[in-house]
Amino acid sequence: MHEMSIAVALVAQLEAVAAEHRLTRIDAGTDGDGVFRQIVPDALEAAFEAAAQGTCAAGATVTLEIVPPRARCRPCGHQFAPDFDSFLCPRCGQADVELLEGDDIVLASVTAEDPHGASADED
Repeated sequence: MHEMSIAVALVAQLEAVAAEHRLTRIDAGTDGDGVFRQIVPDALEAAFEAAAQGTCAAGATVTLEIVPPRARCRPCGHQFAPDFDSFLCPRCGQADVELLEGDDIVLASVTAEDPHGASADED
C-alpha cells in the first residue's frame, strides 16, 4: 500500500505549512495526484487518518484531485494525453516524451486555523 508513504509525506508537508504560518490546526488539505500514481482514494483517506494522529492535522480531511496525464513529444513538440500502456506520439509515432502532468503528487491547498481561532486558506 503505497498510499501510506504518500499520507506520511502529506502530513509532513501539512506540519511544515502549519509551522511556517503559525497555524494551530489543519482542517483540510487538497492533494493533486497524477493518474499514473494509481492512488486508491479510500486507501489514501485511511492512511492519512492514521498518519495524522497526534499531529496538527489530526481529524483533518484530505480531498484527492486526480490530475490527468499530459505529455510532450520531444522530436516534434506535440502535446497529448498518453495512455497507460502507450506513450506513442499520435502525430509522429515516436515514443520519446516528456511527461508534463499526471505523475506528480502536489499539496494543492490547505484550510487551517490560525492562533487566534480564525479560518485561513493557503493555496
